[in-house]
Amino acid sequence: MTATVRRSHPRTALRRPPLLAPGARVALVSPAGPLRGPADLERAIANVQSLGWEPIVAPNVLARRGYFAGSDDERAGDLRRALRDPEIDAVWCARGGYGAMRVLESLDYAALARRPKALLGFSDITALHAALATRSGIASYHAPTARGVLTAFSRDSLERAVVRGVDPCGAIQSPRVLRPGVAEGRLVGGNLALLVALLGTPYFPPLDGAILVLEDVGEAVYRLDRMLVQLRLAGALSRIAGLVFGAFTDCPETSDDGVRRLDEVLDEAAAAAGVPALANAPVGHIDEQWTLPLGLTATLDAGAGTLHVH
Repeated sequence: MTATVRRSHPRTALRRPPLLAPGARVALVSPAGPLRGPADLERAIANVQSLGWEPIVAPNVLARRGYFAGSDDERAGDLRRALRDPEIDAVWCARGGYGAMRVLESLDYAALARRPKALLGFSDITALHAALATRSGIASYHAPTARGVLTAFSRDSLERAVVRGVDPCGAIQSPRVLRPGVAEGRLVGGNLALLVALLGTPYFPPLDGAILVLEDVGEAVYRLDRMLVQLRLAGALSRIAGLVFGAFTDCPETSDDGVRRLDEVLDEAAAAAGVPALANAPVGHIDEQWTLPLGLTATLDAGAGTLHVH
């Protein structure tokens, strides 16, 4: 029997930025937390060069102020210049950390809308992905940060997404089906904590008819529980077409008051959403991860354990 495809409240896909050809000029920026030192930058430069691109290092990429990569003005300035510069083809965030949402009010979204370019990164960079979607209407890439070690799996997905423009996802190796079914919609999401932090702001991404992808790191399970309940109470889960959970890395299930398994929390969220849902997608703070073109249309077949980008 053919599965029914869920397409509630459909929205069109966002505009895809141009693909990256050999010799593309890629800006390396640190819009959030600081790099650990020159070795991180050297690895980021090597990653850009290994893909056949030209690295353009932002002035403040190695800056440090507390737990930020420089002041808000320095970080916003580097990102703003990269978005405005017609000679820059893409912006690859060197690291996540914390601080991206502090610069959202200072960016030139109109410049990106006029001359779309790829933005890559994940974790705290979720704030930028959400803002670009809401303010520029441009798709962006939930991808490894530039300083990361690219495994063969991660590199292949990245190249498929930003170089070849073909499906960078596919079959999940060990999917856990929470609710079977097929859903089609725009990919939205990223880091759970960042998305919840954007609730109530003009940068929270539209979720109507979306396939919502969530991951996190270093959050106790009771905190994940609280954030997912907040999404439910805000009405966010009632608007989506599908739900994909990635990796929840270093998220302890034990608290002073007792133990609750992560699986229980994810099951509960999927039941509340009432849509096709699965867990264990290769997304998040893990070595082997997909690059997700956030804002493009995808099809989730939860029962088959697949996610395909159109």
